[in-house]
Amino acid sequence: MERGNSKHGAVLDEQMAQEVRGIFRGPAGSRADESHTPEPAGEDQPQVTVAPNGDFGRGIPNGVGSAQGEAFSRFGSFLGRTAFPGDRSALDASARAMNAPDEVLRRIAALPGDRTFENAAEAWRASEGGTA
Repeated sequence: MERGNSKHGAVLDEQMAQEVRGIFRGPAGSRADESHTPEPAGEDQPQVTVAPNGDFGRGIPNGVGSAQGEAFSRFGSFLGRTAFPGDRSALDASARAMNAPDEVLRRIAALPGDRTFENAAEAWRASEGGTA
């Protein structure tokens, strides 16, 4: 018996069909499953936030989309997660491993050598006062 497709076997054809099945058929029912909705924090628990300091950087002069916000984003993108918490030498090693540009390396060199930084925002504020 001749099959119409001679490139794949039956098992591979079924796997490929499974991969695209979701594109052609939506989920059964258009409502989200209620059990996947996170519950709010309890009365005795702190509110959960994605911005630890309560500041997303939006709506302030040097926030997201501003020149300083873009410079901070560029600075943070060359610091690996494994560099934190770390001191100036750890941040410098991480930035050099990620081929950071000179402006980022200059900011890191301006950091105090005796301080440990918990995240990129702390390092940014400590480097030249957080100014571009």
